[in-house]
Amino acid sequence: MHPLSRYAFLLSGALIVATAFFFYPKWQQSNTEATISWDVSGYYLYLPATLIYRDVRQLNWWPAVDTRYHPGPGMGQAFRHASGNYVMKYPMGQALQFLPWFSVAHLLAAPLGFPADGFSAPYQAAISWGSLLVALLGLWFMRRNLLEYFSDRTTAIVLVCIVFGTNYLEYSAISGAMTHNWLFTLYSLLIFSTIRFYARPAFKWAALIGLLVGWATLTRPTEIISAIIPLFWGLGSLADVRARLLFFKNHFSKILLAGCVAGAVMLMQAVYWKYATGEWIVYSYQEQGFSWLHPHLGDVLFSARAGWLVYSPMMLFAVVGLLMLRNPTPDPSPDGRGDVERTASGNPSLLALGNASPLPSGEGSGVGLLPVVLLFCLTALYITSAWNIWWYGGSLGQRAMVQGYPVWAFALAAFVQWASSGRWMKKGIFVGLAAAFIYLNLWWTYQAHVGGLFVAEQMTKRYMLKVLGRFESERDWLKLLDTKEEFKGAARQNIRLVYVNDFEQDSVAVTTEDAISGSRSLRLNNETQFSPAYTAFVPQAGGTLPKWVRASVVFRCAPKEWDWWRMTQFTVRFWLGDSIVKQRAIRLQRHVDGDETKTIFFDTKLPPERFDKMEVLFWNADGDKTIRLDDLRIEVFDDNDE
Repeated sequence: MHPLSRYAFLLSGALIVATAFFFYPKWQQSNTEATISWDVSGYYLYLPATLIYRDVRQLNWWPAVDTRYHPGPGMGQAFRHASGNYVMKYPMGQALQFLPWFSVAHLLAAPLGFPADGFSAPYQAAISWGSLLVALLGLWFMRRNLLEYFSDRTTAIVLVCIVFGTNYLEYSAISGAMTHNWLFTLYSLLIFSTIRFYARPAFKWAALIGLLVGWATLTRPTEIISAIIPLFWGLGSLADVRARLLFFKNHFSKILLAGCVAGAVMLMQAVYWKYATGEWIVYSYQEQGFSWLHPHLGDVLFSARAGWLVYSPMMLFAVVGLLMLRNPTPDPSPDGRGDVERTASGNPSLLALGNASPLPSGEGSGVGLLPVVLLFCLTALYITSAWNIWWYGGSLGQRAMVQGYPVWAFALAAFVQWASSGRWMKKGIFVGLAAAFIYLNLWWTYQAHVGGLFVAEQMTKRYMLKVLGRFESERDWLKLLDTKEEFKGAARQNIRLVYVNDFEQDSVAVTTEDAISGSRSLRLNNETQFSPAYTAFVPQAGGTLPKWVRASVVFRCAPKEWDWWRMTQFTVRFWLGDSIVKQRAIRLQRHVDGDETKTIFFDTKLPPERFDKMEVLFWNADGDKTIRLDDLRIEVFDDNDE
């Protein structure tokens, strides 16, 4: 039965496996691109600290690991508590999920000739491959859940749309060791368990629900919202609410068991905090927190930096599908609703006895799903938007939305069911858009790891539009990561040099050591972060100001600064009195390879507002690398082609 959705699962699973093994095998990468790096290493620290080094409080073993493997970002994954001990930044739920795979790697590392240190190749491979298996498990159970309410065909389409057309591919096949992939599977299992618990209440399902809610919360504290699923599943009316309350009363012992299991799992984190610090509750995220009254909703949904619907536009169908869950379109396919575990979707004899809670019934029906899906999805979106670091680090789209896809899948299915009914024109538009979204997602995934046109954390609207759909690249395009303006004219007109400085006559922030040209160059380093401000006055020709200004400088940095937030900023400012009218800047290290010496320029439009002077300056952005600059030039020009 259900060959289409089974084939869709196999096809989707094949893409995930092929991506993981042949496109970008992350366990073969090194340093900050390795599987156990950045956030993953933070969640993972509990295991080597406890089981290998027997040092959870002081982490004296970490510097040697950091020196050898460079997982980044150093001790940023733990902080020094007032007690004098280190505390892990992230909760332990993910480490517990890693434990079986870690154990296998630890048993095999030494016999295979690798260091049994928690970070060598066997550990990287075990965590990656375990994450891959977990992804396939979650996808399989999401399929089972959808078949409870939607047809085989609709389910098959949803599977293909999510795997091929959203950032789930990134966080299952490549970055699968991050929490989002594992939570995706926990949510799929939670929905599966909830459906069966309400169909045939049993202690085993209650305990499993409690375990899954507790474990999700122990992985990411905000996943406490997973409790929405078992509490509100299947409630479509006030009568359903009354029946649910009666159900809770009749099965109080099972509800109590679920709560106790969830509480016991979450208590593990408090026990760790007590052991590490002497306190039961510790806020381990320190300066990071939530802006509950000012969520970054627009940025989370639509920004070029990490907009969910920008990088996974396939989920626009799911957003619209939320409106269709109330009165879902009857499924036109012959099979109607799937018959996997068909009895889970309501049993009149049990309902009459008050022993089972109402769940929707009817062929191809999503009735009763709207309240729980809407409540969960909007709550998750609000929490995601309220987090101060709303772009979530190096995220391809909004990675914090991925774990909720097993719930969003029902809204997507409602849309697919609507789009699959009626005229061929509607079907054709849906297929065309879905195909375009799939291509876009595969293109972004390629660019994030091989093509290089996706620049994590730094994407801007201008840069994104510049590179969209391309496979070639030009170094100058990187300027659009920092400035909004780009001279596109065929040739510059009326070029006038308004400022030049070879630093031979300067005495501030200059050096004679290893000068780029002549005997002196401007030098910035850890001690000297800012250059002087170099002022230029813009001449008028016939009473008319020029349109553009080009600032250029010869630049060298040895060794190169790779952290973009610490790259040297080359800034042009326009002043009116004591006020800055306009400011533009680029980061210089983006435009050099290693320690090469290179002339770098960027163009800025003169502001339409009145200004009385223009200045150029350089800032080392709190970097600790020594940089040298020479032959600063400022030109103004026109573009007659505009």
